[in-house]
Amino acid sequence: MLNFLRPGVARVLTPVGKALARTPITPNMITVIGTVGVSGAALSMFPIGELFPGAFTATIFVLTDMLDGLLARIKGNSGPFGAFLDSSMDRVADAAIFGGMVIWFFRGGHNALLAYVTLFCLCCGFLVSYVKARAQGLGLSCDVGLIERPERMLIGLTSIGLSGLGVPYVLPIGLWALAAGSLFTAGQRIRAVHQSAKAQASGQQEATGSSDSGPAASAPSATSAPATPTSPAKERP
Repeated sequence: MLNFLRPGVARVLTPVGKALARTPITPNMITVIGTVGVSGAALSMFPIGELFPGAFTATIFVLTDMLDGLLARIKGNSGPFGAFLDSSMDRVADAAIFGGMVIWFFRGGHNALLAYVTLFCLCCGFLVSYVKARAQGLGLSCDVGLIERPERMLIGLTSIGLSGLGVPYVLPIGLWALAAGSLFTAGQRIRAVHQSAKAQASGQQEATGSSDSGPAASAPSATSAPATPTSPAKERP
């Protein structure tokens, strides 16, 4: 849903990417550094109630999620392993952010309900990402989604940060909205995969039917004249 912001963010990060391209730093290094930064900020600050500093620091490192891809395109060394590593590290960062908040709600926030809602957001986020990855692995279309990872990060970190500044009710509203949106997105993607699978199966049946009708059309006609039998050879006296 926020894909329209990517060109603007890319223009802002392009000078940074060009500067990094002149160094030995690789896109995979940027990916790992970003994940370590997000995880360190979330797990060290959220459980002790430092919500705004944690959200602000995590947001800075989340921006590396675009910087690594930009650097890979500039250096011309993007590949399947980079995409695999980036997706895997995203799951680690998501677990750190929402896991840190779960610890805070149980220990300092004293709100078990929001702890479970946060855990639900984490599980739904994993499901949303898994459904698309599994569909793509099966060759099915799954290019839909109301709440994708950029939206999850925006809603989650914004509500956490504003709550840390003392804005009332923003954290429960943000988490409940994120839980509902993530659940809707999971259902949306499962439905899209189901439709894609049906279309693929229908196409395969049509292709099979057309191939079966080919030999039948070229088979010899039953009304064609029979071949003239050859006379048997005469026995020698």
